[in-house]
Amino acid sequence: MSNTKVLPLIEPEPAAAVAPCCPPLTERPFNADEAETAARMFKALGDPVRLRLFSAVASHEGGEACVCDISDVGVSQPTVSHHLKKLKDAGLLTSERRGTWVYYRVEPTVLAAMGKLLTMTPAAD
Repeated sequence: MSNTKVLPLIEPEPAAAVAPCCPPLTERPFNADEAETAARMFKALGDPVRLRLFSAVASHEGGEACVCDISDVGVSQPTVSHHLKKLKDAGLLTSERRGTWVYYRVEPTVLAAMGKLLTMTPAAD
């Protein structure tokens, strides 16, 4: 007989749903918290390398990309890691380590929230 114990599997907690950060720009003026959140997103995307990385992840087949597939953006690997961290810190990307690689994804709710932020709302009659 074996003394091997079977350990229960621990299910990872589901990722928290990303709520829209702000109302559409045309709906009403932002409060301080909304402006801070939107500015953090835009600041993260204001760098051409970050925008390329974000686009590479968002457009990658299956909605996620291994860092090994998106790192060819004309900068060194440490710089790619720095930019991906900035995108994560801004709430634009999530990541998961699988073995030696890290996979990044853009949560659909983030894209929806960004789209809603920049959408013109029709004027009330």
